[in-house]
Amino acid sequence: MKVADMHCDTISALLEENEKGAGWTLGENGLHLNLEKMRQGDYLLQNFALFVYLGSGKDPYLEAKRLAACFQEQMRLFPDQIRQVYRYADIAENAAAERISAVLTIEEGAACQGSLEKLREFYDMGVRMLTLTWNFPNELGYPNVTRPETPGERPDFRKPQTELGLTETGRIFVEEMQRLGMVVDVSHLSDAGFWDVVSCAKKPFAASHSNARGEWNHIRNLTDEMIRALAEKGGVTGLNFCPDFLEDVPEDTENVGSIAAVVRHARHIVNAGGIECLGLGSDFDGIPTHGELTGGDKMPLLDDALAKAGFTASQREKIFSGNVLRLYRDCFVQ
Repeated sequence: MKVADMHCDTISALLEENEKGAGWTLGENGLHLNLEKMRQGDYLLQNFALFVYLGSGKDPYLEAKRLAACFQEQMRLFPDQIRQVYRYADIAENAAAERISAVLTIEEGAACQGSLEKLREFYDMGVRMLTLTWNFPNELGYPNVTRPETPGERPDFRKPQTELGLTETGRIFVEEMQRLGMVVDVSHLSDAGFWDVVSCAKKPFAASHSNARGEWNHIRNLTDEMIRALAEKGGVTGLNFCPDFLEDVPEDTENVGSIAAVVRHARHIVNAGGIECLGLGSDFDGIPTHGELTGGDKMPLLDDALAKAGFTASQREKIFSGNVLRLYRDCFVQ
């Protein structure tokens, strides 16, 4: 089953490890994703996020540019195996040449520093999806994590942010992104921000790596009402393999994750919003290793599990790639 995955943090992980002297490439590394694992998993397309961590205190624009340089170097190293996508037609051209398509994305809207000029610069570099927030407020809006005032105290991951959403700049960015042909990504965005995007988006948008809150009440997941609204807009949410977003376990128990939990979220999302709104958003290399889906080479295991759970071949094709391709066809420049 061909795979189109809307989110991984492999570029950030690769750069971090190489700064420690690992000498890894996309061709050979110890991460969840490399070219051989993607071949074994039958990958058609992978989104590669430039993840910018605002907690570092570094300039987010420059950090995104530094990560982009790492991504571009990997594309130069393996031109016959993987190639960047700039327009929708590139995906079919890459597939015909037996190359994997790489979609460049940014996870943290602060990389643009509230500047439409910088947004357009990233678009010209090939960025085709932008996650509006991560876990910090920025110029565009507010995340679903509310940080406690007491230092060291853990946030309440069952209490979403329902009051603070998009800023006026954030609304302008949504409009400009959709005009350019860049997918708006609401994963990590506050509940209030999600509904702001629903109200102002003219095209489909994505929750690139978010599960079902009705299955497990975690703020990183979507409520049934959100899933339905996303579906009505023609959008897609990507199944996230992070164990902590899939199910709750006792505090003294390690949450390793199971394929069965991923299947439960898939069924819940389809029941809430229909088969057209579900895709993949593994979050590989940005999450702890899932106990069974340990890397891209294990994707056939998920296909088998979905088949055993009653998903037809046509439904599984939509989940694994068809719905994401439709989203990109509707949003990208042709």
